[in-house]
Amino acid sequence: MTSFKVDPAFDAGSVPAFEWPLCHVRLQDDSRFPWLILLPRRAGLHELEDLTAEERAGLAEEVVRAGHLAREIGTILGRPVQKLNVAALGNVTAQLHIHVVGRRHDDGLWPEPVWGRGAATPYGPQALQRLLSGLRLNGAG
Repeated sequence: MTSFKVDPAFDAGSVPAFEWPLCHVRLQDDSRFPWLILLPRRAGLHELEDLTAEERAGLAEEVVRAGHLAREIGTILGRPVQKLNVAALGNVTAQLHIHVVGRRHDDGLWPEPVWGRGAATPYGPQALQRLLSGLRLNGAG
């Protein structure tokens, strides 16, 4: 069996953030939304059904954890999250991954989905590093 590798497509718009018990967690480099991507660290996964029942339960817990973290990011950015969007689309990148996106009624795309809508607004290297460092210091990782 091959070992877990992150699909290179994720490198274009996200950065590694944390390693949790099941998932490799990435921060989407789009300051418009507090947005995390969870990738279960198992090779060859495409669907939730590819996980064992125990892994699916662990993934659910990590999705909830990511939701808390998205809310924390929203607060740090001065835009508290009002609603969480959670999705496993996989239409562009087949590797199993879960998006956890913090939304606000005034976020510019509300109530439309965020995928493929508008150009991302990158954090910038220094802002991104400060955000990730602050989250790690607060125990998010």
